[in-house]
Amino acid sequence: MRILLHMLTAAASTGLGLLLCTGPALAGNRPQPDTCTYDLQVWNVIEKRSTNGTTVRHAYADLLPEEVDAATGCTVCVEDQVRIDLPQLQPFFICHRVASRVRSVVSELIRNNEPIQSIVAYHVIRSRGTVDKDGNRKEFSNHSFGLALDINPELNGLYENCVSFGPQCRLLRGGEWHPGVPGTVETKGAIATAFKNAGFRWGGEIIGNQKDFMHFSLTGY
Repeated sequence: MRILLHMLTAAASTGLGLLLCTGPALAGNRPQPDTCTYDLQVWNVIEKRSTNGTTVRHAYADLLPEEVDAATGCTVCVEDQVRIDLPQLQPFFICHRVASRVRSVVSELIRNNEPIQSIVAYHVIRSRGTVDKDGNRKEFSNHSFGLALDINPELNGLYENCVSFGPQCRLLRGGEWHPGVPGTVETKGAIATAFKNAGFRWGGEIIGNQKDFMHFSLTGY
């Protein structure tokens, strides 16, 4: 990922400068990139960790169906991501098709003094779906397409064995979730409300064995 972040930062002085705009995001009527580049990680369910990144690069015209989100047209390519620069936050990257919406929501939360400490968005990882014989997941996550954000992960962990939150829930990643602590994402809190009003779903409300309190995406997963 560090390689790609360097590419994105450097792109301001190259032909990719358009993708790093900090104004309103393009809605899709932009020139098609020549290439698709991304750093790929894979989650292993046996070791419960991701592998080190492998850089993938091929012609944009040769995108595979799995490399494109069918609902939005966002891809795993770094060339399709927009850099978001906002006060108090480290820059993060998000798909150009939703960048304007995300920038607006986060900007408003910051203006209202909501404690947004960190955001993790675009990073390409196979962390969903079935597993191969070695325990590696096969499908891309929503983060891979720049369609998901993790808000204050140090306060809003990902839990398993957690159909409903309680002592049986087991923390997998991030910090412990304690409702009422500033920066914690809660059902009726300002952070969750703002993102849900913008069309995102919260991972703390998804149905199933996991609760991902840091996570927002168009599907909740």
